[in-house]
Amino acid sequence: MNAKVRKGDPFDALGNPYRREIVELLAHRPRSVQEIADRLPISRPAVSRHLSVLNRAGLVSDEHVGTRSLYRLDEQGAEAARRYLTQVWGDVGVRFKLFAENTKPRKR
Repeated sequence: MNAKVRKGDPFDALGNPYRREIVELLAHRPRSVQEIADRLPISRPAVSRHLSVLNRAGLVSDEHVGTRSLYRLDEQGAEAARRYLTQVWGDVGVRFKLFAENTKPRKR
């Protein structure tokens, strides 16, 4: 695996619909740039640029196999994003529960 310094924001990276489609494709199995480009209505160079953004954000990693690179989801990056969402939504859930339990219904 290619270990690089992660400088991107995973949520910014996922803001693009093509990048989300790439992540969904990689959720099934590792793929080459060409395999991804064959499934999307964008060029191979565009797929490479999107993969670069996802890689910098820590969501995908690449492995050189022969003359090509295979991209796969990076479990550590995905786990970090999941922990963040759990923390944020977990806190929201607790606050909502407290609010609901301590708020009287309005009389009409």
